[in-house]
Amino acid sequence: MNKILIISDKNKKSLKIKKKIKRILNKQFLNRSNIVIVIGGDGFMLQTLKKNKISKKTFYGVNSGNYGFLMNKFSSKFFLKNLSKAKLISISPLEMNVNNKKKLAINEVSILRQSRQAANLSIKNNSKYIIKKLVSDGVLVSTPAGSTAYNLSVHGPILNLNSKKISVAPISPFRPRRWMGKILSDKSKITITNLDPKKRPISAVADNFEVRNIKKVIVKIKNKIKFNLLYDKNSSLQKKIKIEQSRKEIS
Repeated sequence: MNKILIISDKNKKSLKIKKKIKRILNKQFLNRSNIVIVIGGDGFMLQTLKKNKISKKTFYGVNSGNYGFLMNKFSSKFFLKNLSKAKLISISPLEMNVNNKKKLAINEVSILRQSRQAANLSIKNNSKYIIKKLVSDGVLVSTPAGSTAYNLSVHGPILNLNSKKISVAPISPFRPRRWMGKILSDKSKITITNLDPKKRPISAVADNFEVRNIKKVIVKIKNKIKFNLLYDKNSSLQKKIKIEQSRKEIS
């Protein structure tokens, strides 16, 4: 199959699509190589990319989940044509550093309160304070690719893929009540500190990996890592982001 690897999650829909794709590729020649076809939802794609962070391969997602923002729609009739003409997009993840343990986040790093009491946080960009004290349910640091995920739900900004920016958005801010967060350069080194760790514990989550009872977390873009993703011409990641931007403006 011309150096094409197909992997899928275990649900019935994914396995059915996998069989169909295998039949298509066995019958017809594809003019691309070094591709991994990933069948599942966004969560499975995130998991797959992190497992292959040092790989030079290109990933083409096929959606068998719900929204599938990182994925492409499957069509038996047009699958080969879509894959052969798919456009390449490269994205870099965030790196979360907690207690000298590092984890990657393709969408966002979430800082979340663990108790019924709001978190008291300070946030710095390099050595300069962004905010000295934020009382809230938490804060999100999001990549452009992740700016339409959890970040959008907390009314954070939607970032263009080529913006070279990251978003810092509060979750249910109580004080200062009107603080809307910040858009920062992708060269930023963000330090979030828990000002009251004994009384108001917090956790840090890199996509879906959680560390609890943290005192401080450092977040930055890992520009040395590039994930290469393929998207159908009519459903590119950039196009999906623009659609979400227009919806946000209308609402």
